[in-house]
Amino acid sequence: MTDIAAIPLTRIDGASDSLASHKGHVLLVVNVASKCGLTPQYEGLEKLYEAYKDKGFEVLGFPANDFGAQEPGTHEEIMEFCSVNYGVSFPLFAKADVTGADKQPLYAELIAAVPTKQGDVEGMKERFRGYGMTPNDDPEVLWNFEKFLIARDGTVAARFAPGVEPGDPLLVQAIEAELAK
Repeated sequence: MTDIAAIPLTRIDGASDSLASHKGHVLLVVNVASKCGLTPQYEGLEKLYEAYKDKGFEVLGFPANDFGAQEPGTHEEIMEFCSVNYGVSFPLFAKADVTGADKQPLYAELIAAVPTKQGDVEGMKERFRGYGMTPNDDPEVLWNFEKFLIARDGTVAARFAPGVEPGDPLLVQAIEAELAK
């Protein structure tokens, strides 16, 4: 298993980054999209970030166009959308795949570390099938707004299905437990 902190990442503005520069923080890594039924989760993610950032917590958004082409925009369009519509101030990264053979290395490692997710996976899959969509099975990312919680020591502490809202007690309790360590 690769050290996820060492994987090179690119911010949405083109700056180089890695999880190593976020060392010592509890991180919530989320694949995001601007044209998804779950897009309003941006608001809750920003609230989580604001509530816990002074305690060493960060939300890291990774735009992906993997699901129903729901993130078609350029980096500039994504940044403007997030800022204007949701006041997003947490870091956003360059758009990249989170599923399939071309998935970015960070997501390959996150999935390998925690291959199954918490939350109502089957209910969400049924809803997608009702819309004529084919959701992914574990270990792949199911859809936009799936969440990986990374502990201060850099290990992947938990994984949450896209339908687990940012304010869900399951997620909030997991974040608070990691922050307390």
